[in-house]
Amino acid sequence: MINKSVLLILPAQDFNEQEYLIITNALERAGIKIFIASDANTLCVGSGGLKVKNDIQFYNIHESNFGGIIFIGGKGTRNYWNNPRLHSTAQNFVKKRKLVGAICSAPVILAKAGLITECATCYEEDKKELEKEGVEYKDTPVVINKNIITAQNPASASEFIKLFLHELAKRNN
Repeated sequence: MINKSVLLILPAQDFNEQEYLIITNALERAGIKIFIASDANTLCVGSGGLKVKNDIQFYNIHESNFGGIIFIGGKGTRNYWNNPRLHSTAQNFVKKRKLVGAICSAPVILAKAGLITECATCYEEDKKELEKEGVEYKDTPVVINKNIITAQNPASASEFIKLFLHELAKRNN
């Protein structure tokens, strides 16, 4: 069965609006239904004030409802690096062989969850956090390892989402 839904994890405060807009626009154009998950009660607020309605609380995420998950970056993402509920959520997506993506500061969440064991990319300022987890930092816009895709920053968001959609389509065929 083709799953045409993707879950986006947004920080309650200070998510990167450019990454969010590039990724959601591409998903919508591809006919993918988007759900937002956060620990925000109602609205997530971006770094420039953009407000996005939260659909799902972290405790209510069921990976079987989605074809993949994307962790959006931004300064607020750093508050989630050590979030055990998000670590567990990401681990469950990987166990079910679902597609997992993370951009900017968000790949650190996956590294701290023990899901990235080889190499990845992330926002350059955060590369030491990846390396602390034993992950080799790659200075490249996008890295794919099995079912995990990581990207550096807003400038790599278009390349990231094209690869994510390509991989999602392969898994749904």
